[in-house]
Amino acid sequence: MSKIRIEKIEDEGLEIARKLAEEEEGIGRKPKGWQKYLIPTIAVCWSLFQLSLPKWFLLDTTYIRAIHLAFALTLVYLNYPLFKKPVFGFKYFSEHKKIPILDMIVAVLAAFVALYLILYYDDITTRYGSPNLMDRVVGIGLVVLLLEAARRTIGPALPVIASFFIGYSFLGPYMPDLIAFKGTSLDRFVGQMTMSTEGIYGIPLDVSATIVFLFVLFGAMLDKAGAGHYFIQLALSLLGRFKGGPAKAAIMGSGLTGLVSGSSIANIVTTGTFTIPMMKKVGYPATKAAATEVAASTDGQLAPPIMGAAAFIIAEYVNVRHQSLASRACPRVNYRRFSKPL
Repeated sequence: MSKIRIEKIEDEGLEIARKLAEEEEGIGRKPKGWQKYLIPTIAVCWSLFQLSLPKWFLLDTTYIRAIHLAFALTLVYLNYPLFKKPVFGFKYFSEHKKIPILDMIVAVLAAFVALYLILYYDDITTRYGSPNLMDRVVGIGLVVLLLEAARRTIGPALPVIASFFIGYSFLGPYMPDLIAFKGTSLDRFVGQMTMSTEGIYGIPLDVSATIVFLFVLFGAMLDKAGAGHYFIQLALSLLGRFKGGPAKAAIMGSGLTGLVSGSSIANIVTTGTFTIPMMKKVGYPATKAAATEVAASTDGQLAPPIMGAAAFIIAEYVNVRHQSLASRACPRVNYRRFSKPL
C-alpha cells in the first residue's frame, strides 16, 4: 500500500474520530441563519445560571434540579435530529443545517414537563399520593421525552433497557413465579418518578446540577484554551528523550488531559493527533499505537479528581467527601508480598 494511500486512510480515521468526539460533546446540528444563535444562547444562559447558583441564586434543590433538567432536554431536542440519516429518503427528521419547527415544539414541551414540578409545586405536594389526570399525562410525557432524549444522544441501548424495567414494574404479577411480584400502579409510578425527589429528580440529577456541570464546563474551557496541546507538549518534553518516549508521553499526556476532560473520545482526538504518528515513526505498529492511546485516554478520564460523573454520585450516596473517595481510587500496593519466594 502506498504512503499516500496510508495517509489518506489515517486522515479519514481522524475525521471519523473528530465526528465521534463532536457527537459526544453535544455538537449535533450546525444550523445557519438566525437559528445558529439559538443553541449557543441557551447554552450560555444555562452556564450563567449554574455559575450564579452558589452566590446569587439561593434556590431550593428541587428547583435547581428541575431547571437543570429543562435546560438539558431543550438543548438535546434542538441539537440532535430525530434520525442521524434520512429514512426512506425523507430528510425532514434528519436535518443538520437547520432546526425543524417540530423539534422546536418538542423542545418547548420537554422544558415544560421538566418544570411542571416547580410550576405547580404547592399543589403537587398536597396530592403526592393521588395524582390527577394532568399529573399523569405530564409524568408519562416526561418519562417518554427523557427516553427519547437518551436515544438521540447515546443510542437505543439505554432507553430499551429502561423501557424493559418500566414494563416489568407494571407486569410483575404476570411474570413467572421466580421473578413475579405484586407490581405497581400508574399513580404510584408517576408519583415516585416525576412528583418527588426519589425518581427522575433524585440524587444523580442533583449531582449533575451542582457538581458535574461545573467540572465539565471548566474542562471544556481549558480544552478550548489549548490545555490539551499544552499537556502533550509537557509530556513530550519530560519523557520524549527516553526509550519508548512517544508511548510514555501518550500515557502521561492523556492522563493529564483526562484530569480536566469529561470525554474519553475527546481525549483521544486531542492527544492522539500528536502521539499516534510519533509512535508509528519510532517503529510501533499502527494497531499498538492506537491501542496505547485509547487505553491511556480511557483511564485518564477516570483519574482523580474528576474520575467520571459516577464518582460524584457515589460520594453523594455513601455520604463521604469526594476528596476521600479520590484518595482511595489509587490505593497503595503492598509490593512486599510479591517479593516472597514461591
